[in-house]
Amino acid sequence: MEQLSLPMRPLDVAHGMDSRVRVIRDRDGQQVGAAWLRTLRPSGRYVFSGCYSARLLPGAARPSVHVAFPLESGNVQVFLRPAVSPGGGLVLESPPGLFGQDGAYVVVHDGGKDIAARVPLHETFRLYRDPYGVLRTDHELRMGRTWMMRLHYKMERAR
Repeated sequence: MEQLSLPMRPLDVAHGMDSRVRVIRDRDGQQVGAAWLRTLRPSGRYVFSGCYSARLLPGAARPSVHVAFPLESGNVQVFLRPAVSPGGGLVLESPPGLFGQDGAYVVVHDGGKDIAARVPLHETFRLYRDPYGVLRTDHELRMGRTWMMRLHYKMERAR
């Protein structure tokens, strides 16, 4: 997969981005994950991608949503704790905690070794239907206790 060379110029996203979700299946045809690919319009060049699946962390009572993003010499792995909100929506959170628990990790390949470190990156996704039946998501990203960004998505089925 071609990756966009960094740094991106501000006008590279002037026409927006497209995203596609592709199912990942094992040799028996069972779904084991999904790839979310984001590309620039109109060039179609890849901006970034992620692999999404369910994983059970050691010692955990329930699975987490696992998201992996490639880096040049490693990857970022985020384990999101799922919960149902009082209104019936879905909340996914990468909370602070100990190594091996839900949260964000950076894995680096260096000199034949893989090094993993927990990083203070915390995300919360709140997925819900608004009063008009539209699927929406509020996405918050914090670095430690500092807010880095807050996004609001409106999700529609591709036509």
